[in-house]
Amino acid sequence: MNYKISHRAASLSPSLTLVIDSKAKAMKAEGLDVVGFGAGEPDFDTPQHIKDGASKALADGFTKYTPSSGIPELRSAIAEKFQRENGLTYKPSQVIVSCGGKHSCYNVILATCEEGDEVIIPSPYWLSYPEMVRLASATPVIVETTDATEFKMTPAQLRAALTPRTRLLVLTTPSNPTGSVYTPDEVRALGDICVEHGVLIMSDEIYEHLLYDGAVHKSVASFSQAHQDHTIIVHGFAKAWSMTGWRLGFLAAPEPIAKAIDAIQSHSTSNPTSFAQKGGVAALTGSQAHLPLWLAEYAKRRTYAHQRLNAMPGVSCVNSKGAFYLFPNIAKLGLKSADFCSQLLATQHVAAVPGIAFGAEGYLRISYATSLANIEKGLDRMETFVKTLHG
Repeated sequence: MNYKISHRAASLSPSLTLVIDSKAKAMKAEGLDVVGFGAGEPDFDTPQHIKDGASKALADGFTKYTPSSGIPELRSAIAEKFQRENGLTYKPSQVIVSCGGKHSCYNVILATCEEGDEVIIPSPYWLSYPEMVRLASATPVIVETTDATEFKMTPAQLRAALTPRTRLLVLTTPSNPTGSVYTPDEVRALGDICVEHGVLIMSDEIYEHLLYDGAVHKSVASFSQAHQDHTIIVHGFAKAWSMTGWRLGFLAAPEPIAKAIDAIQSHSTSNPTSFAQKGGVAALTGSQAHLPLWLAEYAKRRTYAHQRLNAMPGVSCVNSKGAFYLFPNIAKLGLKSADFCSQLLATQHVAAVPGIAFGAEGYLRISYATSLANIEKGLDRMETFVKTLHG
């Protein structure tokens, strides 16, 4: 049988982070001692009160369909979160609950972009953004940044990338994969340009609570009503509440865009999981006492890993200000990033993600969302490997 695969599907590249994570898990299943720096998920358990919220929902029989855009209780809690933490006023009808932050991103792009549109994406980027744009038949326009500017796009770079076809800017702060954080002034400067040119902004703020060294998160939507009218905020429960497997995300958008996304979701996934949504309510309305404890631990790991990476011959690494990633520069070691990571996994049993997956050759992503003992062991092995390359 000659199965015809659509051009849309055939043109996609699989997620390298998931490919590497799967390979590492397969090696572990074979009994090998693998240190995983690949997956972007907290190693902490979901806080108990959140699990209790979902458990109670199950016990109460809350297992049926909900509105496609989420239960009113959760949409209201999300709107209150934006008011409380970001100074942003959204009606619950402007909030859409989704099947994960990734789902929110895809829904936004699908609702706002079409053939002929261009979407500006600074690199290094989260690897799914360009593929989502292509799935919407739009064109990703990549703006390259480097560690020399802490991987942040400048206003001049944004202006140079604009064309009459520019529909959307993807702005991610704190950043996956680099951990960089745009300052409030930097965010406003980019937002001002988008408002001036009538360009929408998809602001991915899922790491907003994971900040270090006094870094400040300020949403681009918060500078004026015009900024808010040009912005769709995408967010989720995966990172700050360690709910990656729950598949629960959310977004806030101008009303017409929210309605369009609701329509798309009603025909694709329908509602997010009913009892998971009750867990989301507990996450937003319950204790946040876990977060400073997690941040203190992440900060220790970050400091240790940053120092170790910069001590390796031929490796340099700017420090992250947010999220739980470092993005070391390995260009001087003479291997393409994919070859480096493949050999590192094969010879040292350490899993990292090549920078090329994020549109940045010559780098790799190290996640420090794992124990300090694992980080020490993994970086010991990486240092051994690096020394064989550096001579």
